[in-house]
Amino acid sequence: MERDPCPLCGAASRPFLSDGGRDYRRCGACALTFVPASQHAAPERERARYAEHRNGPNDAGYRAFLDRLLVPLAACLKPGAEGLDYGCGPGPAASVMLGERGFAARDYDPCFAPDPAALTRTYDFIVCTEVFEHLRRPAKDLARLDALLKPGAVLGVMTGVLEDDAAFAGWWYRADFTHIAFYRPQTLAWIAQNFHWRLERPSRDAALFFKAGGA
Repeated sequence: MERDPCPLCGAASRPFLSDGGRDYRRCGACALTFVPASQHAAPERERARYAEHRNGPNDAGYRAFLDRLLVPLAACLKPGAEGLDYGCGPGPAASVMLGERGFAARDYDPCFAPDPAALTRTYDFIVCTEVFEHLRRPAKDLARLDALLKPGAVLGVMTGVLEDDAAFAGWWYRADFTHIAFYRPQTLAWIAQNFHWRLERPSRDAALFFKAGGA
């Protein structure tokens, strides 16, 4: 069995960087850079780190940050569209901001909003803001997201994208021990191709995936 296969596509991986007590591996097929499962933090420690986050819908700076995704996402939605904030965290903000624009969004988070009923229906849109870098099993989560999207729906993602491999060693984004998956532009393109989604990137750290179908 291949040691440390890619958690996104299952292909073989190779060592990419070792630093700060962590190893980083690079997938040879989809270009995902990831921390092997043996070095993931304990769930209790991870949850405690998330609980420290103080970003909320009343924080002007955080609103401006989220709007890099939410503004182009809202421009794609039809009036009355309903969605899901997947991985909303301890202080949901995206759902509040979308609600202000007239788009109802339900919150789901396995730690802070574990609502199983939210995963039993389909949606016109889903947002994942600062979620993808935390995914231990991105293949499983992406398959779930695909199943939750209606035909013609859109998935909006915010995550730090590694544009330049040479910058990885000094990249502040990898310093957070809960960040275990890092995406290259090629990785986003692989995701779109694998799930038959159309990809648009309105900004460096925002991506819109459009599912085929719909009226």
